Amino acid sequence: MTVSASKTGSAATRRRRLRMTLAATLVCAAMAGCTGEQFQKGYILPPGALEQIQIGASQDQVLIVMGTPSTVATLNGEVFYYISQRANRPVAFMNQRVVDQRVIAIYFDKNRQVTRLANYGLKDGRIFDFISRTTPTSGQEISYLQPLFKLLSPN
Repeated sequence: MTVSASKTGSAATRRRRLRMTLAATLVCAAMAGCTGEQFQKGYILPPGALEQIQIGASQDQVLIVMGTPSTVATLNGEVFYYISQRANRPVAFMNQRVVDQRVIAIYFDKNRQVTRLANYGLKDGRIFDFISRTTPTSGQEISYLQPLFKLLSPN
């Protein structure tokens, strides 16, 4: 009787361990489904692309290096805007959080030559040019950039 009782006890212990292992595996699988995600929306800047664009370069050279712009404005010449946004979601069921927003602006004169480059982003909640390290002053240019940033914002 002791031998069969010990066999029954060890079988029950094995089933309990099997259930615990199965439960732990299911919890781990559920948690793996909740891992964070990264999102890239809009234009993806090729590495080294901005360094290839020099002041005085032609509009065709810009198109070859950068590709088709997200949008174009005619403001004392033409401006190509390349718009992008990076966001992440730490857990699958949470809302996305914007990590970075950029608008790369390439300004052309009437002869379709590059006059200026700007890499606008948000710094401390304000539009900031990461190339010249300045915040643009109020004026016509900001009035075009603000709607672009608002359009990208998830709120």
